[in-house]
Parts: sequence; structure tokens; C-alpha cells
Amino acid sequence: MDLGIAGRTALVTGADSGIGLASAHLLAQEGVRVALTDVDAGALEAAASGLPGEVVTVAADLTVPADVERLHAEVTSRLGEPDILVHSAGTTGATGAFHEIDEEGWRSTLDTDFLSAVRVVRAFVGGMRRSGWGRIVLMASEDAVQPYPDELPYCAAKAALLSLAKGLSKTYAAEGVLVNAVSPAFIATPMTDVMMRKRAEEQGVGFDEAVAGFLEQERPGIEVGRRGRAEEVAAVVAFLCSERAAFVNGSNYRVDAGSVATI
Repeated sequence: MDLGIAGRTALVTGADSGIGLASAHLLAQEGVRVALTDVDAGALEAAASGLPGEVVTVAADLTVPADVERLHAEVTSRLGEPDILVHSAGTTGATGAFHEIDEEGWRSTLDTDFLSAVRVVRAFVGGMRRSGWGRIVLMASEDAVQPYPDELPYCAAKAALLSLAKGLSKTYAAEGVLVNAVSPAFIATPMTDVMMRKRAEEQGVGFDEAVAGFLEQERPGIEVGRRGRAEEVAAVVAFLCSERAAFVNGSNYRVDAGSVATI
């Protein structure tokens, strides 16, 4: 399917692995010029080496406002103002019962998982408004609407992202900039690999057994009985970035195999 975005320019955050990298790869295959950003310059270069077409990398820490300003300056000088923003950067953050998580745990998680999106959108939406065309996709999570007690800072940040996406969609659609969110559940990424290795160590079991146990005990709504693949999320992201999604705005697309219990 021709997505109608060949020749466009995209910025993908959290792009050195996982969903961010898979999204960048699909966009590049569609003829989009892609800028990748993450904190590790070496990992970014390695990730970019596998993408087709015109690709640039800019290492940046999105919790640092000056880094976001530098990111904007470097990307626009090398590729021009992006038409597409896929914000996939994030981390599990502080975990544990509510009474076990201190002030810094909350602050650092919200800074990385929510305020980084605010900073990046604020930096790049102006170019989309000036051109009269833009696509913004914010990576949320099933946790935004189905919170889990042991990771409440992450859940709260992802819920905030859904509200941000909806609000932005109402602010800029008339100027040609469409904003949507994608909410995956238990995707095979480096982040969930860390979670499962920790679970395996704590329970004295193998990695695959830890995954199976997590699915059975913690995510019984995932009816297909496996972790999702990053490219399965990226397919939805690429669609939302395309001309095919010209009437999709302010939506939250769940890629969760049924994990969220509500309709």
C-alpha cells in the first residue's frame, strides 16, 4: 500500500531500538527521510546503518531543554523541518508500591515519559504549522487506561500522554497537523527484556518461562499468548503518519492483542 509520504521528513525519538527503530525502518521504506534520536550516539549509529534511504542521527537527552533545542537545530539544518514526529522515547521508570516510590522517582519518570514529549512537540510543531501538513504520533501504553499498582508513575505519565495527544489534536488539526496516540502492550523490546530478565532471576526460572508466567499471571487478556513484535506496532504508526490516515485525529490505537479489558 502506498502511504503517500515519499519525500517527507520524519523525526523518531527513542529510535536506537524497539518500537522507535521499527517505526523508523518502515517510514524509511516508504521513502521518508528519517532523523533518529536517542541518548546513546553509538547505538544510534548502529541502528541507522540498517535503514534504507537518507538517514541522520542526533544524540540528545530529551529531559534536557537545551538538548531538545540543539536537536531541533541539527535536524532542521541537515534535513529541513520534519513533517512527521514519532515520539517513542520512554522508560519503565520508578517501580514498586505507591508508598515505596519517593519524590525523585516520580519526578524522573514523569520527566522522561511525559515532559520529554511536551518539549519535543513544542520544538517541532511550528514547522508543521508553517507548512500546513504534519503528523504527530505519541507512544502511550495499555497502562494509560489499565494501570498496574507496581508502576504507577509510568501509568500516570502514559495517561498524561493520551490527554496531551487529544488536546493537541484539537489545537492544530485546522492547520493540517494531525495528532494521535498508539498504546502497545507487552512488546518484545529491550525494555521488556529487562523486566523479564529481572523476573527470571527473582523466580529462579529461565527467560522464556518468565515470559510465559507473566502472560498467564499479569496479562491474561493478551489472547494470542505471546509478546507483540515491534514491527506490529510500527505498522500502525506508519499508517497514522500517512496520507491514508487523513481523517484520523485525536485517536488512541491499541496494539495489545486484547490486553485492555474495556471496549
